[in-house]
Amino acid sequence: MLVRDRMSRIPITTNPSATVPDALQVMRGSKVRQLPVVDEKGNLVGIVALDDLLRVSPSPATSLSVWELDYLLEKITVEKVMTREVITVTEDTAIEEAGRIMADNKVSALPVMRGEDLVGIVTESHLLHVLLELFGARDPGIRVTCKVHREKGTLAKIASAISATGAQFVAFGIAADSETVTFKVIDVDKDVLIKTLEPLVMEIEDVR
Repeated sequence: MLVRDRMSRIPITTNPSATVPDALQVMRGSKVRQLPVVDEKGNLVGIVALDDLLRVSPSPATSLSVWELDYLLEKITVEKVMTREVITVTEDTAIEEAGRIMADNKVSALPVMRGEDLVGIVTESHLLHVLLELFGARDPGIRVTCKVHREKGTLAKIASAISATGAQFVAFGIAADSETVTFKVIDVDKDVLIKTLEPLVMEIEDVR
């Protein structure tokens, strides 16, 4: 799965001279939390997040009047609060690599570039939807978490034995350097599934 398969295309953007109230209005109206910032030529020059805008907005406890607040906010432009060193990815970046980049750099969105052109944006929300799909969160079935021996052929034996019961896998996942496996299956009785697994795994931790 690549970024191109999950990104939002033609992302909503703002410009460096936009004011904080303008950018907030765009975010609220579009229900987004990040805005790539492009100049008059369409070049990506930064990115601004909702947290950046809220950070420069006055506290409700301020003694300033509403007119003074509006005046001050109109003087603060996106250019003054945006992140200039933007981390980007391409359409051909693997979705898990995009997730790693976000986690390692503590960012919640990555503009997607095709050469010099901004063609999309991938966010934490996109990754969350991928996670839901990989674990079959919206699909019915029996979800099992168990510990297995990390030996060659172990997973193949488990998959073969479960398939022999007539069950069909909805999701299957194992973390690197972990003995814990989580999967979801359908078309099998819970008791039959447990009886099939018991001689093949170290421990059945959870069945639901």
